Amino acid sequence: MSPRRNHPKRDEDPPPLDLERIKRGVGAVQAWSDGEWQVSNIPASAATKAYRCPGCDQEIAAGVPHVVAWPADERGDLTDRRHWHTGCWRARDRRGPNVQRGRSAPRYG
Repeated sequence: MSPRRNHPKRDEDPPPLDLERIKRGVGAVQAWSDGEWQVSNIPASAATKAYRCPGCDQEIAAGVPHVVAWPADERGDLTDRRHWHTGCWRARDRRGPNVQRGRSAPRYG
């Protein structure tokens, strides 16, 4: 009886790694109260631009790791992508939407 193999037999070289995909982060579909979202974590090394977080209306500076999310259904496309602070994305269901107001708008009411 021959010894058991714990690894597959490799007849050919594995495909090369896609470095751009690694930089962008690995995406996943997440279910939230407002539907399913395609979510991708963006590492600091790939965060080369500043964005405005829709959760807190604050800037996400270049070099800050964050999350990109867009609708997971067939209607979602690249124009629907939004960049979020990771904490703001996780807290979406616990707080109301951030309403942008002008300086002269009343704060309450």
